[in-house]
Amino acid sequence: MTDTTTPGTGANASTDAPAKAWSGRFTEPVSDLVKRYTASVPFDQRMARQDIRGSLAHAKMLAKQGIIGAQDLADIERGMAQIAGEIERGEFAWNLDDEDVHLNIEKRLTALVGDAGKRLHTGRSRNDQVATDIRLWLRDAIDQILALIAEFQAKLLEVAETHAGTPMPGFTHLQVAQPVTFGHHLMAYYEMSRRDAERFADCRKRVNRLPLGAAALAGTNYPIDREFVASELGFDEVCFNSLDAVSDRDFAIEFCAAAALLMTHLSRLSEELILWMSPRVGFIDLADRFCTGSSIMPQKKNPDVPELVRGKTGRVNGSLIALLTLMKGQPLAYNKDNQEDKEPLFDTADTVIDTLRIYADMITGIRVKAEAMRGALSQGYATATDLADYLVKKGLPFRDAHEAVALAVRAADVKGCDLPQFSLDELRIAMAHVPGAAERLGTDIFAVLTVEGSLASRKHVGGTAPEQVRAAIARARADRGG
Repeated sequence: MTDTTTPGTGANASTDAPAKAWSGRFTEPVSDLVKRYTASVPFDQRMARQDIRGSLAHAKMLAKQGIIGAQDLADIERGMAQIAGEIERGEFAWNLDDEDVHLNIEKRLTALVGDAGKRLHTGRSRNDQVATDIRLWLRDAIDQILALIAEFQAKLLEVAETHAGTPMPGFTHLQVAQPVTFGHHLMAYYEMSRRDAERFADCRKRVNRLPLGAAALAGTNYPIDREFVASELGFDEVCFNSLDAVSDRDFAIEFCAAAALLMTHLSRLSEELILWMSPRVGFIDLADRFCTGSSIMPQKKNPDVPELVRGKTGRVNGSLIALLTLMKGQPLAYNKDNQEDKEPLFDTADTVIDTLRIYADMITGIRVKAEAMRGALSQGYATATDLADYLVKKGLPFRDAHEAVALAVRAADVKGCDLPQFSLDELRIAMAHVPGAAERLGTDIFAVLTVEGSLASRKHVGGTAPEQVRAAIARARADRGG
């Protein structure tokens, strides 16, 4: 939601400095500097939709319990409908003097419907009101994030299926390790995203508890019906301790932790896209719409989007630390410190949502350079482990097989060739110092040393054999419902 008006102007502005909702206790007005320092309306106005939803449910409950009259409820509903329209059209005047989203809306409601607007706050406090608004807002954000993760996963599965059999080097320590397929590599990120979705869905359960009714900290002496409000707003249950309901933000911290993990996974994928796109590696190219050029070097095509994802991950991590630090020293119950929860929370959600949106598009904009991937497999003795496994299957103890193959790799390094380029006699000579190794080698070894042979041999669940990659994709689609 964007503030398109100047604070203190517009339909609900007053020509005189308004009295605060709590000003009766004080003998002098708040200074302009303190107003600016303590006001949250410049950022919490984005919760206006949730604030109106919460207020309408609260008003409906008050009327149901006989705390306010039916006409008051009708007036409140009429006024809130007008306010919602003003906000939607950008006509609502957000006033810094009214501190936050809650008082801005309440003041406008009172201007529109009179005493009914003043009765709306019966049985609640801004403490439980803001806690409810945040939970409503965050629940909406989580639902949006879960939908975007599903969209990203669908695109990821498309690309993985296309390249289920495209060989590439698997790396450890950024050194060529063993052959895998590009589809198998992408499916690793699918599994990460699946756990990310599980974490957000699990976090949503703890977000979806209603604080309203806790009032300032001790509850209220009005005969309220909290379960009714929870049902109206779609909460699974109420918060069962009034002190805890208004004062803790662990649900926001948990959300930011889930977001930090998701961004970490996308940052790792971004790092690989950047590395693979480098001409020194040359495994992929990214669609031009995700890249920029240089103001001085005309040949440049820079992977700006994955670089920014990598950078924005630090921003999300920082928000998590900010919220943990915010809460660590607070005694019960509510403290003004908690006003600082919203900006890191909002920024985290915005960053995750934008990143997922762009990644779902970017993943299908990858052009794979299959020959470059295959060529890299000839540079790091990628099938050396397959040779050791061959010897083990012929009866040689694994440690002896490991040593024999290490000697063969050393000989290949001296000769400047890959293991499949050796003749059978050359392999036997290279392994001669390990008793029993050379005589176990047969002509069938060369089928084992091929990339395709290596891939096909890993045909267990979770392995990189193309048939298993396709099975994993089918399983993922079935789990997702198609």
